[in-house]
Amino acid sequence: MRSHQLWEALAERIQNQGMDPLLALGWKKTGSLLVGRTAEECSVLRTKVEQLVDAGLGAEFLSCDDLLAEEPALDLGEECGAAFMPDDSQMDARVAVAFIEKANRSFAAEGRYAEFYYEPVIGLLRSESSGEIEAVQTSKTTLYGKKAVVIAAGCWSGSLMQDLIKNSKIELDLPVKPRKGHLLVLENFKPFNLNHGLMEVGYVNHSTDSGTEYDDNTTSISMTATMDMSGRLVLGSSRQLIGFNTEIDESIIHRIWDRAGEFFPILKEVSLRDLIQSREVRVGLRPYMPGGKPVIGPVPRLPKMFIAAGHEGEGLSLALGTAEMIFNMVLENPQTVNPVPFSL
Repeated sequence: MRSHQLWEALAERIQNQGMDPLLALGWKKTGSLLVGRTAEECSVLRTKVEQLVDAGLGAEFLSCDDLLAEEPALDLGEECGAAFMPDDSQMDARVAVAFIEKANRSFAAEGRYAEFYYEPVIGLLRSESSGEIEAVQTSKTTLYGKKAVVIAAGCWSGSLMQDLIKNSKIELDLPVKPRKGHLLVLENFKPFNLNHGLMEVGYVNHSTDSGTEYDDNTTSISMTATMDMSGRLVLGSSRQLIGFNTEIDESIIHRIWDRAGEFFPILKEVSLRDLIQSREVRVGLRPYMPGGKPVIGPVPRLPKMFIAAGHEGEGLSLALGTAEMIFNMVLENPQTVNPVPFSL
């Protein structure tokens, strides 16, 4: 909720500066739908709506007729329904990150910002008297930090942390793993339009499972569908715990397409082979944590070091709330959100 407030405030600030949040961030207030196809799934969704409302979020349950009025392209039978979050927004990850990078670079002239790409971190410098982290060593540079050092290396955070403490007596378990995902992006796909961001109800379960049932041969596929700022259809999504592999797996793409066809029958009239010239496949590694909750806070026995990792597929949406939480920790300000549940 806090991250959502901060993103909305940023979009409003961009607009007040005479820019379009859609162009700057890919920002669209579309609302989102969590879709169920059976009476059992709709019962789960009704409970979900109650939980969201109790937490202070706008949510309502849509019956089959109401759902199909919102998204006519869906065809799910007479038992379908959805949890509708009208205040949800979506943004374009690449556009939003590029905007933030450009804004950061404006501080370089003041000596407040610098980038060190392609310089692997190889070690830490610690004070002999206090044990505080004084600097980070890269392959080319020593970067001194007066206030703090923050590890925010996505799915590499766990392995990086182990490398940094391997010659110390500190024992630390940070079980962040890479969870591979595929997205299918289709250009100029005209058969239908989407009015909201859509996910099937099982997507939430796959987001928060313990991961214990996964092995190298297990893949979960959940239907997600959005239209991006350029009108491209974005379909997902897959989840695999198979290490740092980022190769495209065509069988996964076909399973995503087939799963989407179960919700949008019009897709079954189109062959994926005919779309080979107008498609893009995105593969990424989500930083997965058992239990589905990120780690945000100080690192025990390493004064002035903080970690922000394990957000899995929610890293961008939770980025501003995470940054605010770390910022307040470093400067010892009052917190807007209780950080205790996220401690290492």
